Amino acid sequence: MKNLFSATDRPLKTFMNAQVNYSKWSTQPILYMVILFFSFLFTACNKYEANKPKDNSTEQVTNNNGKPDLELFSQYNGLDPQTLLELQQVRAATARYQNIEHAFGDSYVDIGLVMPMMGYHFLKAQLVSSVFDMKKPPILVYNKKDNGKFELVAVEYAVPMSSLPLHVAPEGFTGNDDVWDENTLNTGWWTLHAWVWKNNPEGVFKPMNPLVIVQ
Repeated sequence: MKNLFSATDRPLKTFMNAQVNYSKWSTQPILYMVILFFSFLFTACNKYEANKPKDNSTEQVTNNNGKPDLELFSQYNGLDPQTLLELQQVRAATARYQNIEHAFGDSYVDIGLVMPMMGYHFLKAQLVSSVFDMKKPPILVYNKKDNGKFELVAVEYAVPMSSLPLHVAPEGFTGNDDVWDENTLNTGWWTLHAWVWKNNPEGVFKPMNPLVIVQ
């Protein structure tokens, strides 16, 4: 009798083991596909985060100490926030020219133009272009300190009038605050000052700054 049950039980165990093994192997492809899907999803998310466009409204420019450069916000807080951000970027792009030797090293030259309530003008002619690039001003404006050393006070942009319709000012910074000067000193250029290195109580884009006493 015991042998009979053993004989009967053997096919049953064989069948059950076959079912277990079948279940084991049939779930492995599904598990593999799930792992593959989540790996792909994780990689895609990381790639998106690395390449998604930056939100300029939250971008911050830092000063030489690594802290947010908020000086312009306190000086010109009536401007469009995007304009202020762009002016911050100008400061960051031209910070090295606070040392005038770096300006000379980058081919800016003294053109002998000294203007009251402006200062001394240094030109890099290669940057005079029909395309406005706020981070590459063709003119750097300095004044002299009491000790005779040059101090960067403003940047100036120059766009050839010939590249634009008659009496049509170039597109510059965001907003409507630009003060483009037409045909300054008969150069044939539209010019625009940006007083990003010395506060101008008249306005950041005004050509004259009453706080600049030319030495």
